[in-house]
Amino acid sequence: MEGDKASGCDGLVLINCFVSPYGNRVRIALKRKGLEFEEKPENLAAKSPLLLSSNPVHAKVPVLLVGGKPVCESLVILEFIDEAFPGAGEPLLPAAPCARAHARFWASYVDTKLPECAGRVWRSPKGAAAVEEGKKDLVAVLKTLEAELGAKPYFAGDALGYVDVALVPFAPWFLTYERLGGFSVAAECPALAAWAERCARENGCVAKSLPEPEHVFQFVCGMRKMFGLD
Repeated sequence: MEGDKASGCDGLVLINCFVSPYGNRVRIALKRKGLEFEEKPENLAAKSPLLLSSNPVHAKVPVLLVGGKPVCESLVILEFIDEAFPGAGEPLLPAAPCARAHARFWASYVDTKLPECAGRVWRSPKGAAAVEEGKKDLVAVLKTLEAELGAKPYFAGDALGYVDVALVPFAPWFLTYERLGGFSVAAECPALAAWAERCARENGCVAKSLPEPEHVFQFVCGMRKMFGLD
């Protein structure tokens, strides 16, 4: 798979799994910048030697290989792309230091809060107390993000930015959270649900980078079956 246009950036290889919100952040950023890249799909149940050698500390996707040299951790990669290719496309982070710090805070909030409580929803056995507790905490996290979004089209204002790119790859997972947690994101957080739709509708880099929600759900069902959760 390649980005939309070449920009003199030979040697970019993204190691990713198609359902990974973290890897798909990087896909969005590369496409938004118009950078040409190769994508190597990863099977997380049988990790490849390339992944293990590229990220020996965590053995996780994504990894961006730049001329063969690995850059790891998705938020780190986003900032690397912004800094390494300043003339390509629009910047992800704002120019003002305070605004940059603000964006970093909210992206960190996403990674610190959302995956943990969402994981309790989809990784717990049916009927377990952890599912209900995870759902409650997940809705609280989403409401906090919705409050930060406010009436703005995007988190930084009028254009897709760093926090949007950090958060929107979780949107295809909303269906899985809803089905396993017994709630509706659109009912609980209508403005956030509308924001997710806007991100894909108005930004080709988003629409082209995210999996179908049903495919994510089927992937999770397979994982749950493998681990005896259903």
